[in-house]
Amino acid sequence: MKLMHLSDLHLGLRLNEFSMLEDQTYILREILTIADREHPDAVLIAGDIYDKAVPPAEAVVLFDEFLSELARRNLAVLMISGNHDSPERIAFGSRLLRHSRVYLAPVYDGRVEPVTLEDAFGPVDFWLLPFLRPAHVRRFYPEEATDTYTQAMACAVGHMAIDPLRRNVLVTHQFVTGATKCESENVTVGGTDNVDAAVFSPFTYTALGHIHSPQNAGGERVRYCGTPLKYSFSEAAQEKSVTMVELGETGGVLVRTIPLTPLRDLLEVRGTYLEVTARSFYEKFDQNAYLHVTLTDEEDIPDAVGKLRSVYPNLMKLDYDNRRTHCGGTITGAENVQSKSPMELFDEFFEAQNGQPMHDEERSFIRRQIETIWEAEV
Repeated sequence: MKLMHLSDLHLGLRLNEFSMLEDQTYILREILTIADREHPDAVLIAGDIYDKAVPPAEAVVLFDEFLSELARRNLAVLMISGNHDSPERIAFGSRLLRHSRVYLAPVYDGRVEPVTLEDAFGPVDFWLLPFLRPAHVRRFYPEEATDTYTQAMACAVGHMAIDPLRRNVLVTHQFVTGATKCESENVTVGGTDNVDAAVFSPFTYTALGHIHSPQNAGGERVRYCGTPLKYSFSEAAQEKSVTMVELGETGGVLVRTIPLTPLRDLLEVRGTYLEVTARSFYEKFDQNAYLHVTLTDEEDIPDAVGKLRSVYPNLMKLDYDNRRTHCGGTITGAENVQSKSPMELFDEFFEAQNGQPMHDEERSFIRRQIETIWEAEV
C-alpha cells in the first residue's frame, strides 16, 4: 500500500504580516500533481490543517477545495486535528464525509476505532489519534498513570485493540523526544510535552505532525514529514518535501521524499546596504522571494525598509548586525531554561524574589496551577 504523508499545512497563516494563502494554494496544487503521478492509495494529514482554531474563511474554502480534489481522485484521506486546530471543527461532518472516503478523527473520547483499508496483501488498520494532552486522557482513565505526555500517549495506545498480526498505521500529532525543532513551532519550557518514540512500537508506521522539519524520530517507521512550506527563517535552508511510504506484505516499510518547489522561496541575506542593493548581488537570486535582510552597516540607514523594498518587494524582516546590536547582555542562567521544568524555574524565581525557598504547601499549590495552565493551552 502506498501512502502520501502530509502535515502542518497551517492554512491561513500570516508570516510577518504577509498572507501565505497564495503560496499555500500553489503548493497544494503541486501536491495534487504529485498525487496524480504517484497514485497513492491514501493520503495521511497529521494535524495542524489550519493555523488557528478559528481559521479565516478563505483558508476553509482552500482546504475544502483540496479535499474535494483528493476525493475526486478517489483517494482515501485520513486526517486528524493538531494543537493549532479545533478538534470539534475538524471532526464536523465526519459521518457524511466517510462516504467520500474522507476519514476525520473524532474528538477524543477514550476510544479509538481503526479505519481499515485493503490492498493486494490484505487489510491495513489506520488509527487516527488527534493531538492529546495528559488531561485529555486522564479524563477517561483517571485510575491510570497519565502525568506525563509519554504516559498519556502510552495509555491511549494501550487502550487500542491493535491486532499485531496486521499492518497498523498511526496518524498522530506530538513532540517526540529528540526531534529537531524550529523557531516557528510551539516550544514548551523544560520539554514537558516530549513523548518517547518507544510508545509507537506497536505500529508498522507512525505518521507524525507537529515538527516542521522533515525527519525520522526513532527510525524511519516513526517520521515527521514536515511542513509543505517554510514558515520561519529558521527553516530557510531546508528542502520541503512530501513523504511517500510504501507498506510491504509483511510489514516492511519503504520511505522516500519528493521535493516541493514553492511559489516564492524564503531567503536570508546579509551585508552592507550598498552590498545588498548592488545589481551584481541581487541578480543572484529571485528578487520576489520572501526575504530577511541583515545589514552590517554601523549606522542605521534612513527608511531602510522602504528603500530595500524597491529592490526586494517581499522584504519581510530587517535586522542590523553591528557593534550597537552586540552591546546587549544575556540574562544569567537563561541558557539553561530549556533543560529545566516549569516547577524548577518557578522554585528559582520564588527564592530569588523572597530570599527563601517555598514551603511544601506553596509548592503543591504552584504545581497544580502549572498543570492547569499547561493543559489549557492551545
